[in-house]
Amino acid sequence: MKTIRYERLDTPNGAVGIVTFDEPNSPVNTMCIDWQTDMAALADACAADAAQVIGYLLTSTKSTFFAGADLKGVMRLKPEDAPRLYDEIERLKSHMRRIETLGKPVVSCINGSALGGGWEVALIGHHRIAVNSAKIQLGLPEVGLGLLPGATGVTKMTRALGILGAQPYLMEGKLFTPGEAHEMGLVHALVADATELQAAALAWLSANATNPQAAQHPWDAKDYRIPGGKPSSPSIAQGLAVAPAMLRKRTRGLMPAPEAIMACMIEGASVNVDTAFRIESRYLAKLMAGPNARAMINTFFFNMNAVKSGASRPKDVPRYKPQKVGLLGAGMMGAGIAYAQATRGIATVLKDVSQEKAEAGKAYTQKLTAGRVAKGKMNAVQQAEALGRITATASAEDLRGCDLIIEAVFEQRELKAKVTQEAEPMLAEGGFFASNTSTLPISGLAQASARPEKFIGIHFFSPVDKMKLVEIIKGEKTDAETLARAYDYVLALGKLPIVVNDSRGFFTSRTFGTFVMEAAAMLGEGVPAAIIENACTSAGMPVGGLAVLDETSLSLSLHVREQTRADLAALGTTYVDTPGEKVVERMVAEFKRAGRAVGAGFYDYPEGGKKHLWKGLADAFAPKAGFEEPAAFAELQDRILYRQAVETARCLHEGVLTSVHDANIGSIFGIGFPAHTGGALQFVYGMGVDAFAARSAQLAAKHGAGFALSAEVVETLRKFTPVY
Repeated sequence: MKTIRYERLDTPNGAVGIVTFDEPNSPVNTMCIDWQTDMAALADACAADAAQVIGYLLTSTKSTFFAGADLKGVMRLKPEDAPRLYDEIERLKSHMRRIETLGKPVVSCINGSALGGGWEVALIGHHRIAVNSAKIQLGLPEVGLGLLPGATGVTKMTRALGILGAQPYLMEGKLFTPGEAHEMGLVHALVADATELQAAALAWLSANATNPQAAQHPWDAKDYRIPGGKPSSPSIAQGLAVAPAMLRKRTRGLMPAPEAIMACMIEGASVNVDTAFRIESRYLAKLMAGPNARAMINTFFFNMNAVKSGASRPKDVPRYKPQKVGLLGAGMMGAGIAYAQATRGIATVLKDVSQEKAEAGKAYTQKLTAGRVAKGKMNAVQQAEALGRITATASAEDLRGCDLIIEAVFEQRELKAKVTQEAEPMLAEGGFFASNTSTLPISGLAQASARPEKFIGIHFFSPVDKMKLVEIIKGEKTDAETLARAYDYVLALGKLPIVVNDSRGFFTSRTFGTFVMEAAAMLGEGVPAAIIENACTSAGMPVGGLAVLDETSLSLSLHVREQTRADLAALGTTYVDTPGEKVVERMVAEFKRAGRAVGAGFYDYPEGGKKHLWKGLADAFAPKAGFEEPAAFAELQDRILYRQAVETARCLHEGVLTSVHDANIGSIFGIGFPAHTGGALQFVYGMGVDAFAARSAQLAAKHGAGFALSAEVVETLRKFTPVY
C-alpha cells in the first residue's frame, strides 16, 4: 500500500491491528486514487487478521487526522461521469463498511482536524478518541462546496443525532470541536495530547475485546431507533411538511446540495443502513459531476486558500502585525474598524473632530460586545479588555507612535488630504498610512503624503463587523513592504484581503456600481420595480438593486459622480451619464428621495413598519407589461449578472485585477455576486469564454455598450482560464 501502513502490535491482552494513514509527499491525508486503491488492500488485510487480533486502531502520522477528498479530481468531472462515480463511491464505501463489520472493535485515534471525508473516515471507528483542543475542527462542510457527505456521512450523522439534530451539521456544514463532539456523543473519550491517544485506545480495546456491542455501530443493532424518530413520526412529519419550502426560500433553488442533503436524510432514515448508503452515493455522484460543485470548489476551496495563504502578497517581506493603529473619523466605518481591531488585540486610537464624536464611535464597540456577552460568545473580562484597547480622542497628538493610521473620513479629496497631512507625522518610524476610500484613486490621494511609497488603500465594507472582505489598493508608488504589511494587517483582523491595482472605483465599487445602475436603468426603461427586485434576488443577488441603492444612498451615488466628473474634466475628458444615473438624479432632484437615511428612496420606510416600494414609482417611471414572461424575465437576470461579469473581465484586462482568485472572492464577499456561480470570473469560466462572449454580444446589441467585450478582453479571459 502506498498511503496506508498496516502492522500488528502485540500487547499483554492480545494483538492489535494498527492502521496508519500516511500519504507520501503530502502534508495531509486525502482520499486520493492511491488511497482508494489502498483501502481495498487494507480491508483484505484486516479481514485476514481478524481471527488473530482483538481490534484495530485508525491513526495518522500527519498533524491532522485526515483532510478529505481529492478536490482537484472533482474539478475535472463532467455530467456523463456520474454513473462511473456512483460505482467508485460504492466501491470505496464497501471497503469502509467491510472493516467496520468484521466483528472486531475499531478505534479512531483523532490527533487533529478531520473534515469532510476525514470525519467520515473517523466514523469508521466504533469508538472515537480525540485530542481535546479547541483548535481541532471536526465536521462535514461539504455543503459549502456544493457537495454532500456521501462516504457514509449523511447516513451516520442522521442516525447518530436524529433528523433534526443532524441538520445544522449536514445542511449548514456547521463544524465542532472535540469537546463539543464529546457532548454530542460523536466522540467517546478525550485525551490531553496526541501522545496519550494510543494508550487510551489500547486500554479501551483491552476492556472491550470480548464485548460484541463494542464491535458494531449502534445503528447496526436490530433494536436501534433514530433519535427523535423516523420521518413518519408525527413530531418529525409535521416539520418536514414545511421544510422544503423554507429551504427553497433560503437557497432560491440555486443550490442543489442542501436540497440533496435534505432528501438524502429523509429517504435514508426511512430504510435500512445499507440502502441509505446507496441513496447517498447516488446523490453525491450527481452533485460531483454537476457544474455547481465545480464552481463552488474552485472558489470556496482553491481561491479561498489562495487568499488565506497570501498568494497576492509579496513573498520576500517578513510577517507583520501592527501593535497600535490610529483611525481618523469615528463614524460608521471608523467605529467598525475600531471594533474589529480591539477584539483582535490591537491597540486603537479613534480620533474625530470632537471628544464627543470620538466617544460615540467607541460606544459602538460597547454595543456590539454587549450583544456578544449576552449570547455567551464573550465574557465581561474580555469585553473590558477590548474596550480598554480603544482610546477615543480629539487630539492628533494621541496618534503619535502608531504603526498604521487609516483615514475613514467623508469621500472628499480636500478633506482626506487635510487629515493625511495632520496625522502622518505622528506615525512611528517605519509606519505606513492608509485610506479607506471606496472610489477615489489612491495615487491621487497619495499626493498629499510626504511618503507616497508608504501610502496604500485599505477599503473596508459596511458594516465592518459583519463583512469579511477588505480590498487593498496598491497606488502607483506603493512599495512591496507596505503592500505586504497591509495584507498581514487584514489577516490579523480575521478578514479576507484581496489586492487590486489603482483605478477609479478600484474593482469592487466599480463593479458594484454596474449592478445598481443596471437596476436603475431597467426602471427607466419601464420595467416594474417589483420585477427588477425579483430578478435580482432570483438570480442569486442577496438584495434587489433598488434596495441596495437606497441603503448606500442615492445622493452619495450622485456625489461620487460629481467627483468623477470634476476629476475627468481636470484631465480634459468629458463624463457621460449612464441611463441609471439619470434615473437616480431624477429621484433626488425631482422627487427629493435620497435613500433610506432620509426615509424615502425607491422604497418608503414607515416608522415601526416594513419597508415597501414607493407607490409613486409607477407615475415617475411608467411601467410596461411583458417583463414577467419567462424569456423576458430571464433576460433581466442575465443583465444583472452579465453586466457585473463584463466589468470584472475589463478590470482583469486593464490590470486592476491581477488574479482570478481575487476577482471571485472579491465579487462574492464584497459585492454579493451569487455564491452558487463561484464568483464573477468563475461565472464566465463555468460556461466557457466563447459562450460568455456570445451572450454578452447579444445583450450589448439590445442594451448598450456596458455589455460589450472587446477582442482584447476576451483574449485576456482566455489567458487566465484556470486549469486543474
